[in-house]
Amino acid sequence: MHFVPDTEETLEFTAALANTCSEASRSGLDEIATVEQLAGFLARWGYSGRIDHDGRELRDVLQTRDLFRDIWSLGTDDAVGAINRMLREARALPQLARHDGSPWHLHATEPDVPLAERIRVEVALALVDVIRSGETNRLRLCEADDCAGLLVDLSRNGSKRFCSVRCGNRMNMIAFRERAAEVS
Repeated sequence: MHFVPDTEETLEFTAALANTCSEASRSGLDEIATVEQLAGFLARWGYSGRIDHDGRELRDVLQTRDLFRDIWSLGTDDAVGAINRMLREARALPQLARHDGSPWHLHATEPDVPLAERIRVEVALALVDVIRSGETNRLRLCEADDCAGLLVDLSRNGSKRFCSVRCGNRMNMIAFRERAAEVS
């Protein structure tokens, strides 16, 4: 299953953002605990529009990150309620936009709206595509025993199980060692 490119990119951004929390990050630390770390994260994802680089913005983005982690684990009906609430609160008005060399894609807020609100609306629009496509099963939690990471499964057959190669390799090594112990 493949979504339109901006939906896929937004879903991958959402998982990456959600996986910066201490419970899911590789380091075990909050990876966007400072304004500078948030700026670096946004730069890696090419985020445009208003960015204030202050503590309030950081706090709002962290709250948004927690909201996404919650939505990821909701059933479809409950997720729809949360998504509609995000769009309603932002007074979202979807429009086609093209900027910075990107192809046509959807925006539903003005570029000067606070960052966390723009993120919520962009993610809400991507989740609308997922739900309308009947593909909510593509948004899952990592199956590694010791990982709380979120994953977006964009594979053809929908078989992705781990949020990263690291988690997959670790679980494969554990399984290998268990099989080897049974043989001995």
